[in-house]
Amino acid sequence: MKGLDNYLDLYILSNAVALFMMFTAWKAPKVSRLMFFLLFAWAGYTNWTTAIHNPYSYLNNADLALLNVYKQFIFGWFSKHIIVMVGFIATCQVLIAISMLLKGQIFKTGCIGAIVFLLAIAPLGVGAAFPCTVIMAAALFMILKNSPAQYLWIKAQKEKTPNNFNTKLQ
Repeated sequence: MKGLDNYLDLYILSNAVALFMMFTAWKAPKVSRLMFFLLFAWAGYTNWTTAIHNPYSYLNNADLALLNVYKQFIFGWFSKHIIVMVGFIATCQVLIAISMLLKGQIFKTGCIGAIVFLLAIAPLGVGAAFPCTVIMAAALFMILKNSPAQYLWIKAQKEKTPNNFNTKLQ
């Protein structure tokens, strides 16, 4: 892939983390949710700070995109509206982070938003550590389908059956 030699260490690290997140989504979904919270909170903060202090840095890796339509968008409309666009993305990333801590429809909506976002940036190629974002999207789908949509800090309640009760007859 184009540009891989310049970012090989970060590329390997990103994909290793994505595989670990997929493993934790399978074995320990709450740990994975916490990791996604940290990832999206960090991304939101980093993108807001970068957009404000160095907005044109987002144009540097446009040539790494796998699809020409992404390059045209980045060098076209995006290049004239970087702060607004990245600010919107960063705000959504922070909202996704918060949703990882919550439950119910907010949690589900955050998962779906994160999946859409991660798949949308996959064509950025090495710039998004492809296939890292696809693996992370699959991990979020696994969490969405198999994890109870409860607050992150609350233990899942086991189903109570007659075997779980102390049934002494006196």
